[in-house]
Amino acid sequence: MPIFDAHLHYSRESWTAYPPEKISALMDSVGVRSALVSSAPDEGTFRLKAVMGDRIIPMLGPYRNGADVFSWARDGTVVAYVQSAYRPGMHRGFGEFHLNVGQTALPVVKSVLAFAAQKNLFLQPHADARAVAELLGVVGADRVVLWAHAGVTATPDEIDALLAKWPHLWTELSLRDDIAPQGKLDPKWRALLLKYGDRFMVGTDTWTVGGSYTATPARCISRAPIRSRCSHPITRSTPATRPSTSSRASLSLLLATRPSPRATLPIRASLARARTST
Repeated sequence: MPIFDAHLHYSRESWTAYPPEKISALMDSVGVRSALVSSAPDEGTFRLKAVMGDRIIPMLGPYRNGADVFSWARDGTVVAYVQSAYRPGMHRGFGEFHLNVGQTALPVVKSVLAFAAQKNLFLQPHADARAVAELLGVVGADRVVLWAHAGVTATPDEIDALLAKWPHLWTELSLRDDIAPQGKLDPKWRALLLKYGDRFMVGTDTWTVGGSYTATPARCISRAPIRSRCSHPITRSTPATRPSTSSRASLSLLLATRPSPRATLPIRASLARARTST
């Protein structure tokens, strides 16, 4: 079952320990065909792309280093960095960027959001439910937003309410260990995945070495292979479905390209495919 990883980084700390060829082999070993990648600095993404080609879909991020994660929203030099790093026709989205409640009104945040809108880049915020609701209220219902980690701590009820209100809101599920604690799918998450299956995506939030704000390869690859995470028993009690024409159109909009029918299937179709292969 081929997997599309909707959240991957290749930042400076990883370049020596995990050269692009090693990452390519690791992705091959767990069936990851392609990925959205952002890096600190942006150079890392294009180091991967130089080796892996179209498997890497570049994201434009605001971070030059790990410290920027915590300070970027009030650092005026970030605006010039984002503008200079942007590669027309290459970057497909803006993010991952960490956002707290009240920060959408900050001058730096307003400037980079305006730049992303000008370049037609979708957004990938790392924000809780209140902050992403605030962001959506600012950018409007027509902007495509891929919500990192489904809000990290957002409850299924909060996620449900936001998905119902904002039709162009997508989510990815890296770091969400509460979906199936001890390997048992939570009933509320099960209902949510079935209701909005075409709007959830798989993510790992890797690679880094010794980082404090993202996952490690060991966590995402060795301890919990992507393939097994996507082959949950829910697939044996759910009718096989394929993504609708509208969901494929939304995914095309998200990536600003025609998606591979196998490599970019959302959660519901991935679950269905896993069902037919077991």
